Amino acid sequence: MDTKELLKKVRKIEIKTRRLSDHIFGGEYHSTFKGRGMTFSEVRQYQFGDDVRNIDWNVTARYNEPFVKVFEEERELTMMLLVDVSGSEIFGTDLQFKNEIVTEIAATLAFSATQNNDKIGLILFSDEIELYIPPKKGRSHVLRIIRELIEFEPKSKKTNFAEALKFLSNVMKKKAIVFVLSDFISEDYQHTLKIASGRHDMTGIRVYDRHEEAIPNLGIVQMQDDETGELMLVNTASKTVRNNYAQYYRDKVNYFKESFTKSGAGTIDCRVDESYVKKLLGYFKRRG
Repeated sequence: MDTKELLKKVRKIEIKTRRLSDHIFGGEYHSTFKGRGMTFSEVRQYQFGDDVRNIDWNVTARYNEPFVKVFEEERELTMMLLVDVSGSEIFGTDLQFKNEIVTEIAATLAFSATQNNDKIGLILFSDEIELYIPPKKGRSHVLRIIRELIEFEPKSKKTNFAEALKFLSNVMKKKAIVFVLSDFISEDYQHTLKIASGRHDMTGIRVYDRHEEAIPNLGIVQMQDDETGELMLVNTASKTVRNNYAQYYRDKVNYFKESFTKSGAGTIDCRVDESYVKKLLGYFKRRG
């Protein structure tokens, strides 16, 4: 992709997702994800209705009239985006690939955080850490994240979500808001997720295509594993084959939901042909 085409794509995503974050998600994001607490701001003269527990007795004694301490919410937070860039994300049978929807969701979340003056960081992962962008503030930083999401070429096509969680725990010592965007066609991450959720506010966003849920009856067809590259002949006319695949897929989805629920983390299911706007907004409102 040349620079001109890349900048055009970045600008298109910015216009769409920034409008969403400004007009829809800004207030919802603020009310859903609270700051670390209240911090002292100033003292002022007591007014009728003020909480007497906030009276500053030292200042009151000095001026011989009541003064109260004023507190404000300590708002600054850090959002981390963990994005799966394995081979299975480059799949789509409708209007968009999964990775294109992932990019739009990530951009919308990032601009919502920017509107609240929060820092945003990015971890791209396959079965290894492909890229880490430390948290920073500002529009130019978000645009860099979008550029990476559009054009980054991973070294590996496989997935290891547990490794990404371990890396997150190593680089983020303070509590962060963490969104994991993946199709979650993997297992063996429940224990690591529970540890990460003990420190961070975790949400898994499962992005999937409706045609991944079942194999249609097309006779004998050649299929390729997106992550291993392995080619195989599959007899899709076999009901057993179709049922086994459907069960395999359901098991992966159930593992995802069970793992996040047991860890106290949130989940969002987003099909590529559905509105991710409604899904995000509904999630924010339920949590708020």
